[in-house]
Amino acid sequence: MEKGYIQIYTGNGKGKTTCALGLSLRAVCAGKKVFFGQFTKGMEYSELNAPKYLTTFTLEQFGRNAFIFGNPIKEDIELAKKGLKRAEEVLTSGEYDVVVLDEINIAIHYKLFSVEEVIKMLDKKAEHVEVILTGRYADEKLVQKADLVTEMKEIKHYYTQGVPARKGIED
Repeated sequence: MEKGYIQIYTGNGKGKTTCALGLSLRAVCAGKKVFFGQFTKGMEYSELNAPKYLTTFTLEQFGRNAFIFGNPIKEDIELAKKGLKRAEEVLTSGEYDVVVLDEINIAIHYKLFSVEEVIKMLDKKAEHVEVILTGRYADEKLVQKADLVTEMKEIKHYYTQGVPARKGIED
């Protein structure tokens, strides 16, 4: 790719991370190298096994083994800052063709770092790198910066009827 674009997957509906994983699979199958960084996540998800099967897919988590409820704790902030630093290294290295920053919108929403820091980082990305930003509550400044924005809208979800996350589908 000569020029990489910035994409955002946001909204309250299911499918933001799943969509980014699908794009990542497509990129790997086209011979591209993918970095998938997960902010605010440190839990066990099935996609953590992807690097075993996909040799050009790297996944790193920058969160603890719990969701953020209320105010983030010091560890949340430290892990997010570490992730942002790592993301900048990856984006500027030119080593990867696709960089996914999963749940970065949530990290901004919880003020783990600022939208200005993220925009400054995106301005430094290697020209060919495609960037995917996921998570609810995409900041309007990021929406304006992005080239493509998709909002997932929940119409109906079996979760509301008590169905927990299922391994390989939601987990």
